[in-house]
Amino acid sequence: MALIAPPLALYLHFPWCVRKCPYCDFNSHSLHGELPQQDYLEALLYDIDAQQSQLEGRTIVSVFLGGGTPSLFEPASFARLFEALRGRLALAADAEITLEANPGTIERGRFADYRGAGINRVSLGAQSFSPAMLERLGRIHSVEDTRVAAEELHAAGLDNFNLDLMYALPGQDLHGALGDVRAALELSPAHVSHYQLTLEPGTVFGGRPPPGLPDEELGFRMQLDCQATLASAGYVQYEVSAYARAGAQCAHNLNYWNFGDYLGAGAGAHGKLTLARRGIVTRSVREREPRRYLARGCRGEPATSPVASADLPFEFMMNALRLNDGFEPAQFAARTGLGWEVIAPRVQRLAARGLLKGEAGRWRPTELGRRFLNDLIADFLIAPPPDPGQGSGPLWRKNPEGPVV
Repeated sequence: MALIAPPLALYLHFPWCVRKCPYCDFNSHSLHGELPQQDYLEALLYDIDAQQSQLEGRTIVSVFLGGGTPSLFEPASFARLFEALRGRLALAADAEITLEANPGTIERGRFADYRGAGINRVSLGAQSFSPAMLERLGRIHSVEDTRVAAEELHAAGLDNFNLDLMYALPGQDLHGALGDVRAALELSPAHVSHYQLTLEPGTVFGGRPPPGLPDEELGFRMQLDCQATLASAGYVQYEVSAYARAGAQCAHNLNYWNFGDYLGAGAGAHGKLTLARRGIVTRSVREREPRRYLARGCRGEPATSPVASADLPFEFMMNALRLNDGFEPAQFAARTGLGWEVIAPRVQRLAARGLLKGEAGRWRPTELGRRFLNDLIADFLIAPPPDPGQGSGPLWRKNPEGPVV
C-alpha cells in the first residue's frame, strides 16, 4: 500500500512555568530569572528552518502553542513569531491557532492582545473550582482567576476556548467532581477537557502519592456522572477526554488522533512526519533542557528515527481508538502504508470478544472496550498482553490539549 501524507500541524513548545505542578510529567521548568523571550523565539525559527526540507511545501492546518505556560510570553512576541512563520511556512488562512494559558499568569485585559496577535483559540488550565483542590494540586491560580479569565475571553471575542478539568483528585467526592463540571459550564466554554488525575513516574505525586485519592470504583462513577452532566448541557463527547459544543471540536488534536502529521519545534518537542516519497513515517525529538536547546540545540535537524512497520498498527490505534467515531480501514491503509489484512484477524478477534465493533464502514471501541482502552490498544503491540477484559481501566492522558513532550 502507498503512504499518503496526512494533514500537517505545527506544535511549538514553551517550556517555562511559574511553578511546576506536582502531577505534571511534561517538559516544563520553573522559571528562574527573566524570561528569554526574544532568544527563544529566534531559536524556534532556527528549529523550523532546520526542518523545512522535510515538509515538501505542505500546508500547516493548525498551530498549537503548548507548554509549560506559553501565556508567560507577551502578545507582541507571538505577533512577531506568526509574521516570521508566514514567511517560512504555508499557513492555511483558516488555521486554528491555540494558546495554552494558566489563569494565574494572565494580566488583566491581555486576551484581546493575544487575539490581535493571531490567536483564535485558548485552552485554559482551570483543573478545579475548589480552592482546596487547587491547593492540593499545587496550582498558583484561584477560582476567581479562572472566572475573570473566562469573562475576558468572551469580552475579547475568543469564545472558542477550552477549559481543562481534572477529577479523582485527592480528597474529592462525587459531589465535588460534579460541582467542578457545573462551575465550568457556567463560564460557557466551547470545549471541555475532562480527565482523571494520574500518578506519573518521575513526578512529585508519582514518588509520594497524595492521601485521599478516590478508589477505582468512585473514579469511574465520577466519570459517568460528569459525562452525563456535560451531555445534558450540549457538550458532545468525541474523544476519551474531550467534549465540545457543535462545531467546536479541537482541529489540532483531531489531527493527532487521526494519525496526522505534526512538525514539532521547541525544547523537548516531538514531531511526526510522513515522508510519502520515501514510504516511511518518522518520529523526531528536540533537546529537552531549555538552556541546552538555546545553546544551539535548536540548530540542525532533530534526532529522527523511522517508525518500524511492525510498530505502525499500535501507533495508529493508540490515537484512532481514542475517538468516539473510530476510523475507516482505508484511513489505516493510507496513513500506515499497510494493508488492512495486517490487522484484520486481530480486529475480528477483538470484535468477537465484545471490545470492538464495526458499523457504517468504521471501527470503534464498544462500551466495554472504552472501559479497558489501555488494554485494547496494547493488544496491537507485537506481543499481545493478557485478556483485555481483565485490564487496568481507561486510558487517560494527563493533559489532552497538545502532544506528549
